[in-house]
Amino acid sequence: MEWTETLCRETGIRFLTTRPSEIEAASFAIIKEELGEEFLKTCPKDQLPVLCRVIHTTADFSYKESLYFSEDAVSKGREALASGIPIITDTTMAASGINKTAAADHGVQVRCFIGDEDVKEAARESGITRSAVSVDKAARLYPDCIYAVGNAPTALMRLYEKIRTGEIRPRLVVGVPVGFVNVVEAKELILSAGVPCIVARGRKGGSNVAAAICNALLYDRKV
Repeated sequence: MEWTETLCRETGIRFLTTRPSEIEAASFAIIKEELGEEFLKTCPKDQLPVLCRVIHTTADFSYKESLYFSEDAVSKGREALASGIPIITDTTMAASGINKTAAADHGVQVRCFIGDEDVKEAARESGITRSAVSVDKAARLYPDCIYAVGNAPTALMRLYEKIRTGEIRPRLVVGVPVGFVNVVEAKELILSAGVPCIVARGRKGGSNVAAAICNALLYDRKV
């Protein structure tokens, strides 16, 4: 790896720069070093790229403890993507963060219904959140999907209801909403839904985390 030292004249701070791919590789090497050898020995090999990409996105090593994987969640998610199963997200931010080139390589559509006019109208009429109504629309159009939630606990709650009635059966639920109201409870609820899931237990998460997990599954790279 070749690094070039750059000096900022205004501040006197020196930066090391190289090609973007090598910066990412160096970042992942730092992450693995800080995770420690003992952790790397025990962490399931298929889960490690997902965890590392979440830490790379957030610089938050607490995900080492809080990121939960149901049995075979990673392999089931990758199998679904390999078969072209669509990814549905609860926010346009999460959808925007998913690598479209990687998704297209798998024949995967990335959809978000939160801004659709029919969703807005149904939410106004019913008095529930657009995120919940979006789950209803996904259940009608894409009952066989990967559903990634990074912002709205009401989406996870609605998913749980629709899974229980059999109206939707996600191949994988990425449950990582961030916040304070109903967030912890909604995440714990989805753990009991009987579908493969990757969940950030506790309050932390976000649309960027949801996208990072989806990207890790799409890239299928070792770290």
